[in-house]
Order: sequence, then structure tokens, then C-alpha cells
Amino acid sequence: MLVVATSLGAQAEPAASAGPAAETCYADGWSESLRCYRIPVSADGEVALSVLVAPAVNGGQREPLYLLAGGPGQAASDLARLLNPLRKLNRGRDIVMVDRRGGGRSDAFDCGLGAETPASIERFVGKLATCYQASGERPLTINSRQTVDDLETVRKALGHSQISLWGGSWGTRTALLYQQWYPESLQSLVLDGVAPIDTKVFLAASATESALVALQQACSDDPVCAGFGDWRAQLDTLLASWGEEQARNFPDPLTGKTVDEPIEAWMLAGAVRTALYDPGAAAQLPFAVAQASRGNYAPLSGIVGLFAEMEGAMAMGLTFSVACAEEMNRISAEEIASDAAGTFIGDGFIRVFSEGCKVWPVPALPYEAPQPRHHPVLLISGSADPITPPKYADEQLAYLDHKQHLVVRGGGHINSARGCVPDLILEFLDQPQVPLDQECLADIQRPPFTAGNYGPALLPRVPEADSRLAEEQQSGSESAGREVAREVEGGSP
Repeated sequence: MLVVATSLGAQAEPAASAGPAAETCYADGWSESLRCYRIPVSADGEVALSVLVAPAVNGGQREPLYLLAGGPGQAASDLARLLNPLRKLNRGRDIVMVDRRGGGRSDAFDCGLGAETPASIERFVGKLATCYQASGERPLTINSRQTVDDLETVRKALGHSQISLWGGSWGTRTALLYQQWYPESLQSLVLDGVAPIDTKVFLAASATESALVALQQACSDDPVCAGFGDWRAQLDTLLASWGEEQARNFPDPLTGKTVDEPIEAWMLAGAVRTALYDPGAAAQLPFAVAQASRGNYAPLSGIVGLFAEMEGAMAMGLTFSVACAEEMNRISAEEIASDAAGTFIGDGFIRVFSEGCKVWPVPALPYEAPQPRHHPVLLISGSADPITPPKYADEQLAYLDHKQHLVVRGGGHINSARGCVPDLILEFLDQPQVPLDQECLADIQRPPFTAGNYGPALLPRVPEADSRLAEEQQSGSESAGREVAREVEGGSP
């Protein structure tokens, strides 16, 4: 959320002779002040975009870096927390966040589908249909071409001769389209979680399955996690046997009481899928599933709660206008069935869009085949990304001849804040012609697996600890030691 300062000391900065006026403001996730603009992007001046700028500490001697949000439907202003790991980069560059039309503070087109999004697909689609019918021509006017053209308008308004772009997830698609349409305005690209122009990224079931298999392997290599047994088989059984009684008695993530709306099997599968985006959340899955197989749904409810606000952060009108016109219109039912076969998620993710696009009838907007481009490009992937796996960056960008690819082992979706990656981004932007030394990526590890109700095991088993445990046992603490070990190694029996 963006908060404009209203104290006497937070007056608007004087505008440059040919530039827009700015106000001092703040955004969630970043403690320092920002410069915030309203920049007109329509011919009549009635449509203006919200633009946040973190000014360079030393005055900005290098080209600015624009952050492009994903979704489609996420607000760039929600990326303010990314400024923390990019703090060193911000010393020499302005960092700019533009909320695209229909997103964030640029008149969010959310259809009222925020935190109270219906749990039922049918009810969700019904609300979506009502929104479409009440929105006139607006659903037809929002698309990636408009977004990229608006971005170019903002660049000119801020007086930037050339810019670099950081894109995350769908933001990488936006960045690649900007590269196609405005190559002279671009210095370089940093693409994290790459969604190439000609890749159908919503066909994500097989990528999600691969991410879960990678988690299984990592779990089997971990002494604590391996103790949970075949939790993957338990997950399949749980989803296949999920019934009305379980759906209605599932505990609310926040209160622990019975949920107001039934939690259907597709929602549980969706929560598992979403947890795979974040290695920290994924590390909780084996324990949560093992507990759920015993009838204790509280840990799994906690995972559902981790992402309760994620869907509400998407402007659903924007999301469906772009997704239906540019992604779903080129995906066939046969492709969906093939991608879903043999996966735990099946068509659970894409079905929301398949059904939603039926009531959101926007015309197809196909992309032209991308043309060769020669800008420096840094690609960043997680080896266990459940929607944009590394192969997309490796196989679908042959038209780019000046690229480097960082792959974070065990990484999920978006890795720019992990380990040494922020430093590598800075090195790349400062010297894009120099190959990066990627050795430091090997130091980035998966977070420790949850071992019990209180999280991961606190200490590894070492000789000193064994000796102390022996002393405790000899002094009469054997019973208490067993209780602690039971909690650390797997929770209740």
C-alpha cells in the first residue's frame, strides 16, 4: 500500500522545467521516502499512472532500473520491498516502479475480487461475469501493447534517455515486448522467472509436478524430512479422497475455527502449488502433508493462510483482460489435457482461466514472432520453479545473442533477493559485457525442512550435543529428552 506523506515537511518537490511534479511518499516494505508522480498517458490527459521512484543515493549517474510486476495483475508499487536487497544498486541508479493501467494505484481494475474472493470456481466466475457486463469497453482496452506504450510515455516524461528493465514472472514478458517495440530506449534487461513471448506459460501443470518431484528428492536426502515417509503418496491420497466433511471442517488459517466456506480439493492442490513458489513455504509441505494424513489439518491450513492475500493483490479485471487475449486464446483443450496428465494439480490452476475467459470475451491479441535483439540480458531461474522453469530461458530465447543465465539450485519462482544474486545483478548492470562469476550461487541452499510443530530442527546432531544429552540422561532427564526429540523429529505420533 502506498501512503503519501501529509506532514508539513512532506511538501511536493518543485517540478523541473519539462518534467512532472513529485510528492514525497512511502510504500509498504521500504522504510525510506520515495518520489511519487501522476503521469498522464492518454491523449486527453485524463488517464494518469502512479509512478514511484527510489532516487539514487549519489544522484543517479547511471541509467535507471524500472521494475515490472508480474501476474498479469500485480502492482509494481507492491515490489517496493525488493528495494531492500537492491539497496547497493540504488546507490547509483534511480529505481522506478510504474503501476500499469488497471493495476495498483493506477485505477485498479479488481472487479471487487480482493481478499473476499469466493472459494468456489462457479461463484468466482459469476462475479467475474457481472464485472465484465458492468465495465463497458474497459476489458477490451487493457493489453500489453498499451502497457508498453505507456511505459515509453513514462520514460520520456521522466527525462530518461535509456533505461534498463527488471521483470519478474509476467513482468519478463512485458520487458521482452518492450525490447521488441522500443529497442532504442533500452540499455539492458534483467529477467527473473522468464516467460518468453512464444511460450504458453499458463500450461504449468507439468512444471508444477517437476517442482514437487524436486522437493521429494531434496526431502529424501534430508535425514529429518525422510522420516516422514512417502508423503507424496499421502498427498495424492488426500486429494483423491477429499470429501465434503473434510472440506467443511477444515480449520481457518487465522482463527483455527471451522472455515466459513468449504475448502475444496482443487484449493488444497492450489495451495501446494503456490507453496512451491517459495522454498521456505515448500520446506513446510512434507510435514504438513504427513500430519494431514493423520487427520491433523492445522499445519496444512497454515500453508493455505500463507498465501491468503496473494490472490487479493491481483487486479482481476486486468488479469483476465490480458490473460484471455494473449495467453488463453492460444491454448487448446488438448494441450491442457496433455499438460495436466499425471500431475497432482491436474487442470486445477488453468481451469480458473478456462472458465473465466468464457465470461470475459476479449478478442485474441497474438504476438508477432520476436526479432533478433542485441541488448545485454541477464536471465535468472530457479531449478524448482513451478511455472517458469529454466528450460524456458534456455530454449525459447534464441533470438537474443547477448545473454547470461543464472540458475539457483532448489530455487522457486523469483530469486533476485536470494544470496549473492543482488550482487550479480549489480555487476551485470555495471559491466554487462563481462561474464559473471557464478560460483557464489552454490552457496544458496534450500531452507531447512520443517521438522515438527515448532519448525525446523534447531541444531544438527554433533558429538558435543550427544555428550550433553548423555549427561542429561545420566542425571535423570531421559524422559524429558525423549519428549524434545519427538517434537523436533516429527511432531505428534
